[in-house]
Amino acid sequence: MRRVVISGAGSINALGKGVAAFAAGLRDSRCAIRTLSLFDSAAYRSTCAAEVESLAPPTWLPAALARRVTRTDLLALIAAHEALESAGLRGGGSSLQGEASPMMLAVVLGATTGGMHASEEFVRRRVLALPPAPRRALLTTPLSTTVDLLASVFGAAGPRLVVSTACSSSANALGIAADMIRSGRADAVLCGGTDALCRMTFSGFNALQALDKVPCRPFDRRRAGLTLGEGAAMFVLEEEAAAHDRGAPILAEFLGYGVSADAHHITQPRPDAAGALLAMQRALGASGVSAEEIDYVNAHGTGTPMNDVLETRALKTLFGPCAYRIPVSSTKSMVGHCLGAAGAIEALACVLALRGDFLPATVTLEEPDPECDLDYVPRTSRPARIRTVLSNSYGFGGNNTAIVLRAAE
Repeated sequence: MRRVVISGAGSINALGKGVAAFAAGLRDSRCAIRTLSLFDSAAYRSTCAAEVESLAPPTWLPAALARRVTRTDLLALIAAHEALESAGLRGGGSSLQGEASPMMLAVVLGATTGGMHASEEFVRRRVLALPPAPRRALLTTPLSTTVDLLASVFGAAGPRLVVSTACSSSANALGIAADMIRSGRADAVLCGGTDALCRMTFSGFNALQALDKVPCRPFDRRRAGLTLGEGAAMFVLEEEAAAHDRGAPILAEFLGYGVSADAHHITQPRPDAAGALLAMQRALGASGVSAEEIDYVNAHGTGTPMNDVLETRALKTLFGPCAYRIPVSSTKSMVGHCLGAAGAIEALACVLALRGDFLPATVTLEEPDPECDLDYVPRTSRPARIRTVLSNSYGFGGNNTAIVLRAAE
């Protein structure tokens, strides 16, 4: 079987712009959750979010395009540009040019809200009789808009696909990208996730009373809900031999992924955690990795009362007595729950942990829940040599995905 590696990565989230800024924020255990300023949140039950501040079009983006891209587009473009640059690739018309020869580049993107924020602004101006926003804002709502834009801007002539499975969207995007490499359908895949804050999701989660009034506290006994965030993480995946031939950096190896469906409820997870467990078991099976080989788990860890207990139980079932020696943490305590982008952002956190020899912390965990009694790396990051990691993403509708990554040799 072809070995799939990550040869490039790009990032933007509330901890900062760029992979280096994200790595520094994780290592320093900084919480980037604060009062939302993107739109008026005063009337909502919760007013905090992990917002990307001072988001502006980069100088390399043509001015005409910069005027019409949405917030979700912009996050994806910034992360994708960094990923391609770090992989040693540059746009070249109908294909992507590497150091040696052209390659066919596919694009697979996970997302949930598309250009909703721009569409909301259009409607808001109409309702309030303000000067109208351009009508083209309504054309940016579909999720396919962003993946088409990425393909156009970066000259990706291979297959393109948008994945929307709620909060597991971009984790699935990475898995599908790896499948494309292994099957020979693409030479390389630009893949990941992007989602921006918008009124629809903020109102919806507030209506569900699923948001904590303070920064989310995964695995803490006082936890009362999640915190929404926004951002993007993008990767270049390719076959190991091809990356070596190009002299490209190898950041980590993508071993495999597992998917399951709870078939239970539109928002609530199965009370027996069978779906979460099955996704992890399938990920290990697809990767050829035993449970004992896992050195760290990046948990879905939303901070909701039910999710954290059930994920803990699933981990205990998967690992057995070993569960108490395997560190687990939720990086949502720093960058919030970025919905469709969450899986990719957390996969990047795992890559940075592998390369930086540290464990990201659950920074808001101060009073552990007795039912959540594993090692959740509370408050501050921890030095550690780790080799193989598991990252979980569980979405509404019972969409469960787990991925396994290994340190580059």
